[in-house]
Amino acid sequence: MLILSAKILWSADFQKGLSTYERGDYASALREWTPLAEQGHAYAQYSLGVMYDNGQGVPQDSKTAFKWFKLAAEHGYAKSQYNLGLMYSKGRGVLQDVKTAVKWYRLAAEQGYANAQGNLGVMYYEGRGVPQDYKTAVEWYRLAAEQGNANAQRNLGLMHINKQGVSQDYETAVKWFRLAAEQGNASAQYNLGVIYSSGQGIPKDYETAVKWYRLAAEQGYAKSQYNLGVMYAKGRGVPKDYQTAVKSWKLAAEQGDHRAQYYLGFMYINGQGVPKDQKAAVKWYKLAAEQGNANAQYNLGLMYVNGQGISQAYKTAVKWFRLAAEQGTDRAQLNLGVMYDKGLGVERNHVYAHMWSKIAAANGNKNADKIIEKIAQRMTTAELSEARKLAKECIRKNYKGC
Repeated sequence: MLILSAKILWSADFQKGLSTYERGDYASALREWTPLAEQGHAYAQYSLGVMYDNGQGVPQDSKTAFKWFKLAAEHGYAKSQYNLGLMYSKGRGVLQDVKTAVKWYRLAAEQGYANAQGNLGVMYYEGRGVPQDYKTAVEWYRLAAEQGNANAQRNLGLMHINKQGVSQDYETAVKWFRLAAEQGNASAQYNLGVIYSSGQGIPKDYETAVKWYRLAAEQGYAKSQYNLGVMYAKGRGVPKDYQTAVKSWKLAAEQGDHRAQYYLGFMYINGQGVPKDQKAAVKWYKLAAEQGNANAQYNLGLMYVNGQGISQAYKTAVKWFRLAAEQGTDRAQLNLGVMYDKGLGVERNHVYAHMWSKIAAANGNKNADKIIEKIAQRMTTAELSEARKLAKECIRKNYKGC
């Protein structure tokens, strides 16, 4: 009876703290819950952990949050076990320890806590704290997904697309993506858009693709903002509208999407959806080029050659042509050959001019043969032999260090 009375009293005191917490009176909640937590009330311990973790009524303090979560977790409280997993995984309030994170995720997951099941799946997928195991990842994702966990549903969809731990099955992927997407999961909405726009395993449907891209884009999902721009630029599922394409690409570009940055540069140089603006084109090409976008690197090289939107600078043009050429861009390879042939930005060298032009030809550039023929007329037999040898070696090295 005394134990029962204590539980009833604890429940009443805890409920009082909960009422004040829900009203935003964190100081009063803290006063109610602290004595309970010190007496071993797991939910009060967990609740104090939340308050310290979020800085509610107290200065934010991850170490103190960890202390209370650990006490509740040791009482078997699943939410605290899950939160301990998070803290160990991220090294927040405690030294990072992914193996211990897995331990706490597993304890919560075995009690059926969906968030822990989903995160345990991630640990198996990434091989963090456990050997990488896609099949086990799928098992945990499925348990969480069946409870409605949107991230797990999205992840399970990806596993079915990528043949990781399960056979490839687009219909099943669409099922899980849709469940997550209907909960507002932006990544799932984006992936649905990709499947409908490409017709992978289901009939192609641009209008439905646009619907899902738009929903994700409205949440600020950069990949969807980029793809939505493509749909408007090409008139797929919507009337062709360059202005709306530019608007969508700008949102993605401002988040660092290099493809959107490249296309913005293209639109500004051609005056599509925006007034022509060479300086703006250079700005966006440069941002994309610095992220390794080969098309942007090539176009930026052209801007420097022609002095469009920026002062003419052949050496800088060569730099960008070379970076694009090393990624296999045949136009950049040919232009690099031309720069060597004319001695623009580099010391004139017919061997390298022939080599890069030959590589461009091997990659299908239709203009390369005429240039090769002109360069060859100025070369000795020995130089031609050397150029052909260097071209073969460069191709073998995947265009790096040529």
